[in-house]
Amino acid sequence: MSLRTLKETAVARVAVIGAAGYSGGEFARLALDHPGIALEALVVRSRESEAARDVASALPGVDGRAVAVPLLEVEELKAKLAQGDVDTIVAALPHGTWKRLLEDSAWLAGAARVIDLSSDHRDGSAGYVYGLPEAFREEIAAAERVANPGCYPTAALLALAPLARSGLIGDAVIDAKSGVSGAGREPSAATHFISADENMTPYKVERHRHTPEIEQELAALGATLPITFTPHLVPLAQGELVSAYVTPAIELSEGDLAGLYHDAYEGEPWVEVKLGPPGVLEVRETNYCRVSVHRDDRTGRVLVFSAIDNLWKGAASQAVQNLNLMFGRDESEGLT
Repeated sequence: MSLRTLKETAVARVAVIGAAGYSGGEFARLALDHPGIALEALVVRSRESEAARDVASALPGVDGRAVAVPLLEVEELKAKLAQGDVDTIVAALPHGTWKRLLEDSAWLAGAARVIDLSSDHRDGSAGYVYGLPEAFREEIAAAERVANPGCYPTAALLALAPLARSGLIGDAVIDAKSGVSGAGREPSAATHFISADENMTPYKVERHRHTPEIEQELAALGATLPITFTPHLVPLAQGELVSAYVTPAIELSEGDLAGLYHDAYEGEPWVEVKLGPPGVLEVRETNYCRVSVHRDDRTGRVLVFSAIDNLWKGAASQAVQNLNLMFGRDESEGLT
């Protein structure tokens, strides 16, 4: 059997660290039905945490199918790695936590592949490849370490990539709105029901950590420029809509834009270009990103709208897509 054939038939033996969180739980649910993933362990940070009392509470909604998957703490995972029982780690931890765990990285030697859902390595540090398949498919397929993009950068970059690659962005303002699950499972004043219900609030204005990430990856696509990015919290459980307002570098017609986006995404299985603006319900609990592009005849600006599910394409299902690429499997396996 050739090395390529071996890779294409390989089953990933996965441990999910942070399985009690929204993104980790969604990934684990997808993994349970994935023919190429053997879910070997759900790893939590403390047996005392409410969400980690048992597998059922860490993974609600799986009808008891995860009972056979052991619930471990990090020290117990180290033993499974040493024994060769786990070859892939999906880290779905709060930002900064995975990097702190790796300060003693010797225990990670048994993991052939890692996907990090936090922002800890999206700058390319420690050999991590940026995990946006539509931009870096070949690099992901060859990688051992992948940094899953943030949800806002995923939607924003897919909205702007065709313009960026063609050197057509003169200036860009990104207005983004996300459901409260984007803030994570840990309660906060902003995500409290009384604050979030029937309300819409901009947050982390002028200092959101996704701004440099978006600028970094736009530069990798060919558009080096400062952007204005403002996220808003909206009273949805999950879902995300990006509205990008672009001053183009040259005048573009509606036909120019339609052709540009059609050519960019014609062969992409998980990006759909629509005639009219998309809504978040259209893509809920899917790996799809729906994009529409328009020309404002009065100002000459380009308007691009991009909708994703922040927990799926913005986190868990994109991690599955990346894992498929890393193991040489069909990119869409387990996602249809």
